[in-house]
Formats: sequence, C-alpha cells, structure tokens
Amino acid sequence: MNSYIYLDHAATAPMNDKVIQAMTVAMQDVYGNASSIHGAGREARKYLDDAREVLAKSIGAQPSEIILTSGGTEADNTAILGTVYARASEGKHIITTQIEHHAVLHTCEKLERDGFDVTYLPVDEKGRVSVEDVRNALREDTILVTVMYGNNEVGTIQPIAEIGQLLLEHNATFHTDAVQAYGLETVNVADLHVDLLSVSAHKINGPKGIGFLYQKTGTQLASYALGGQQEKKRRAGTENVPAIIGFATAVQIANDLREEKRALYNRFKQIMLDVFTQEKLTYHVNGDVENSLPHLLNVSFTGMEVESFLVNLDMAGICVSSGSACTAGSIDPSHVLVAMFGQGAEELRNSIRFSFGQDLTEEDIRYAAEKTAAVVKKLAKK
Repeated sequence: MNSYIYLDHAATAPMNDKVIQAMTVAMQDVYGNASSIHGAGREARKYLDDAREVLAKSIGAQPSEIILTSGGTEADNTAILGTVYARASEGKHIITTQIEHHAVLHTCEKLERDGFDVTYLPVDEKGRVSVEDVRNALREDTILVTVMYGNNEVGTIQPIAEIGQLLLEHNATFHTDAVQAYGLETVNVADLHVDLLSVSAHKINGPKGIGFLYQKTGTQLASYALGGQQEKKRRAGTENVPAIIGFATAVQIANDLREEKRALYNRFKQIMLDVFTQEKLTYHVNGDVENSLPHLLNVSFTGMEVESFLVNLDMAGICVSSGSACTAGSIDPSHVLVAMFGQGAEELRNSIRFSFGQDLTEEDIRYAAEKTAAVVKKLAKK
C-alpha cells in the first residue's frame, strides 16, 4: 500500500506504464517534424496518422474529423470560439448550463463581454439539465449549444443524445465536453448527434498537454491558432508526436479495460458507502446515483467543513478534493453544487469528491473509507 491513497483521478490520473514506455521510445527515435517531407518527417507523419486513426475510431469518427489540441481546455475553447467566430453573422445566442467546466463557462463569459447573449440553463438537484429547458431556450439566432457529457464534480450524465436529437431540427452547432466521460463511457458521435466533442488524455492515464476536438465533417469552425498549416489549417503548431503516441496508447488500453473498470469502480463506490453506513455516519450522495460516471463519488457529510475536512484527510494519507476553490484561506463554493442546491446550502460546505482510477484495490478503498469515517467522527466532536 502507498504512503497515501490517491482518490483524485478526476483531477488528473497517473500515466500508465505502457504509455510511458511508448512515449520514451518515441522521444528517442521519432524526432522528425511531421510536416517535413524528408524521411524523418515522413516517419513522424506515419506515427501521427496511425494515432489519429486510433483516436477517431474510439468515438466512431473519421481521422479527418480529429483536431489535435493541447488538452481539454483548448478543445473547449476551440469549439466555442471557433463556432462563434465562424457563425457570428448568423446570430449571437449561445446556450450552455450552469454546471459546465470553467473552460466552457469562462469562455462564454468572455463572449458575453464581446456582445454575445448566453443562456445558462439550470439543473435539478441531481445535477441534470432538462431537454425541455434546452428546447424552450432555443431561438432563431442560437448558433451554439454546449452541454457537458458527464459532470466532473458529481458525475451526473447529461441527456446528450436526446439534446442532439432535438437539435437535428435546429441549425445550432452542438458541442459536448466529454473530458470526464471519455474512456469509461461508450462514446459514439453519430449516436449522440454532436457536431463537436472535446477529450483530454491525462484523464485516461495518458500524458498531460494533449487532447483532441472532434469536428463533424461540414461543421463550421474558424481557426484562432494562427501559424503553420497543421491539422488541415485548423490548429497551427508543430505536432507533439510523442504525446500523441502516448495518447493513442492510453486510448487503446482504456478501450480494452472499459467494462472491467466500470464494474470495479462501481464496486468501489459501494464499498465506501457500506463503510459510511456501518460507521453510522450521516451522509448523502450528491448527483444522480443511477445515472452517473462510475469513477466519481461526491458525498455530503453532515456537520463537516470542507477546508478542515480536506486537511485532515490529507494528514491521514487520503488524497481527495472538493468542488470548492481554496484561495487565500477562503472557500469559494462549488458552482456545480450552487446550481444543484442553491446558495447557502449545507452541501456547499461539507461535500467531498472521491474519484477512482488505475492501481487502486478494494483494500485501498476500504482503508480510505475507514479513515474518512474516523476524520468525520473526530471533527464532529469539535
């Protein structure tokens, strides 16, 4: 057992050994620029093309529909800014939700300052957006709808296919941030009816600093990364071939282990909840228990305060997080939990996110749950 137990895989995941090996070989041997026409460049291009095919196949897309990016944030930024810059003459209305990742929310806020009109849809207490609310928010000048696939804090899965079906009758571009869901959920862009989809490698035991944006053939998208003609003129910059090889390796491993991991992580959830119940803690699960990403468990413990809770868990060797941002000793409540429960709700102050990943065992999970229970009881006495 490690000196600490890492239960924050939703923030980032350690690289798989096979990914590290593949990248190490690539860094030593594949040094050419994939845009060069000489032998070293052609070799790099071959690796790049093979990796792009793996990425495309994983979501039922064509290789030409994959834009390689520096990660999920750039993919989200590219999807949103690229769409509105390409379609601003058609309208200036955007629809999103109150629980999106900040890569989406902060981009939408920037566009509001630039004169765009953004509708932020609410969610219910399970963190789920209503398809009917999307329908009612649509206008003739709506050019973009962006709704995340699965929430990164509470794990709730959104009705993406249903929204996609609705938008078949509307001209708006449909984007989904699938960063947290990719690798554990079966993602098929045709079934989802999405035009744009964002993914990041470091959530699936790949390297940081690499991701992709799926762009459905025919979807309008303006480039805002200017320079060379890489990625079919859609994203300038010399491709990071070793990272892309590592990404493709991680995708192949994730695809092979998907069902096994889903079953394991759901079992981890149950072990933790069983321990909390056996220890007679007063708690409840935040999110949609029946419709949630398997690796995420967000729990509200009555009587706890997030800051001291996190510190005590860290001292006990348990690495977890909350949806709150700790800045200069103050706690800014999670925007996701605010959207679900409202300002002033207890969940904003007492919720912890456990997220599972590779190399964890049932023994680790049981130990972490018991340590968590001990911390709750200790803090409750104060």
